[in-house]
Amino acid sequence: MTAPQDNRTSWSDAAPVPFWLDTPDRPPARPALDGDLTTDLAIVGGGFTGLWTALMAKERDPARDVVLIEAGRLAGEATGRNGGFCSASLTHGEANGRDRWPDEYDQLHRLGIENLDEIAATIERYGIDCDFRRTGELAVATRPHELADYDSSAPDFLDAEALRREVDSPTYLGGTWDREGTAMLDPARLAWGLAAAAEAAGVRIIENTPVQDLKEHDGRTTLVTETGSVTARRVALATNAFPSLLKRLRFHTVPVYDYVLMTEPLTDEQLASIGWQHRQGLSDSGNQFHYYRITADNRILWGGYDAIYHFGRRIGPKYDHRPQTYATLAANFFETFPQLRGLRFSHHWGGVIDTCTRFCAFFGTARHGAVAYATGYTGLGVGASRFGANVMLDLLSGEQTERTRLEMVRTKPMPFPPEPFAWIGIQITTWSLKRADRTGRRNLWLRLLDRFGLGFDS
Repeated sequence: MTAPQDNRTSWSDAAPVPFWLDTPDRPPARPALDGDLTTDLAIVGGGFTGLWTALMAKERDPARDVVLIEAGRLAGEATGRNGGFCSASLTHGEANGRDRWPDEYDQLHRLGIENLDEIAATIERYGIDCDFRRTGELAVATRPHELADYDSSAPDFLDAEALRREVDSPTYLGGTWDREGTAMLDPARLAWGLAAAAEAAGVRIIENTPVQDLKEHDGRTTLVTETGSVTARRVALATNAFPSLLKRLRFHTVPVYDYVLMTEPLTDEQLASIGWQHRQGLSDSGNQFHYYRITADNRILWGGYDAIYHFGRRIGPKYDHRPQTYATLAANFFETFPQLRGLRFSHHWGGVIDTCTRFCAFFGTARHGAVAYATGYTGLGVGASRFGANVMLDLLSGEQTERTRLEMVRTKPMPFPPEPFAWIGIQITTWSLKRADRTGRRNLWLRLLDRFGLGFDS
């Protein structure tokens, strides 16, 4: 992609809020905690991982008392700010999975497909209206050296002509269509539907109540807040990019910011100019990659490319917007779809996600097995969060299952170093990845990371 052009007028008047949350259908906030509660299972975090944990805990044992406590609003962070790609992959792609767990990758792939099937079944069973469509995903090469990484003899390979019959961009050189492994959905509506189903099953949901500490007493764990406490036999931590309540995890993830533009609805003529009749999700093959999809009302969501880390693992509302990234995204959008020049963006937003050194979720327990956690999804948590919730429930039960016997579940990624080394390493890596996109060659730094199992390729 080229350097940013002056496309500011296309996005400068856009609403600075996540499109998915900008609707009168957003449920009102549940009351904050006011007093002290006791429960069998307390869940910290009201995103996908927490909501799946709450619902499936009740499905496993309807008599179990469950409380979910969220610092802000349900789906207010990564869950309501992502692109709505629900992937079957539990390992952030096949290459990463085969490289790290070659002996169990086929099992992980099967479990991922089963997990996606079960997400579809849950949506149907509870009547969740979230525009779930199992359209698959196109991965496209836009540079000659990227095309060399594709197997042109594979049955899912599309050459440039075939690819442009699906979605018409002059930048496409070829790619693949994974028809079964990805669904498109409205992430906020899925979250709200899961919350409604959980509440109907008896889950108590608390919003706008940050948990400040975990304390142990008489074999139970207490979640401490400013306005009360929740004491539980078991606790599931689903806090994603935000600092963990377990200090041992503080260096295992870093928060990075991702940014998104959403167009106004396309006219019939604009839509005809690009095709897209099968409404697949798309991603390009660069290290700095775009992900994009079409919505139910024919808008194009266009995100990715920049992943911004702030020194000291800083998180805050002031980082939710980045004009220079919006300018880059807009320029790259119109390079990809020059036939849509003049189209304007209705929304722009950013959000924080977590990443770890193996680029997919990791799991574990603390406090003698009374506390479980799942974190580190690295941007593919819409689907994998359900698997992570199941892993936490398995771990808290104390029983071995197919999931808990996985090497992927039993092992942890290498932690990131403290500052300033984390910031220096991330800046060197980001510069090197940009250079690799231009040249098609991984430099000495990237090859060194590859050697130690830290090679970042997306």
